[in-house]
Amino acid sequence: MSHSPTTFHGEPASGGGIDWGDHASIHRRPNGNKSNLLRGFNVMREGTFAEMIRFVSLLPDDDRQHLVIQKAGDRVFELPEILSLSRRDDFPAA
Repeated sequence: MSHSPTTFHGEPASGGGIDWGDHASIHRRPNGNKSNLLRGFNVMREGTFAEMIRFVSLLPDDDRQHLVIQKAGDRVFELPEILSLSRRDDFPAA
C-alpha cells in the first residue's frame, strides 16, 4: 500500500505530475504567522491551481508578500514555492 494513498483502495497517484486544474485559493497570512491553519482567513481569490500561481507570480513584490496558496487537500504553498512552480516547463500557458 502507498504511504499516501489517493483512493479508497490505496492505489498510488498516477503520473506523479501536478494537477494544475485542482481547486485552489489565495490567502494572506498576517505578518509572522507561520500556521497552515487558514480557516477563518479571508479568501482573496479562488480558481484553478495554475490560475492562482499565475496571479501571485505576476503581482509586484510588495503585493505578494505574506500570500499563500491553499490547494485542494489542504496543501499550503508559500511564495518561494509558488514562484518556483510558475517557472516550470510544464506550467500551463495562459
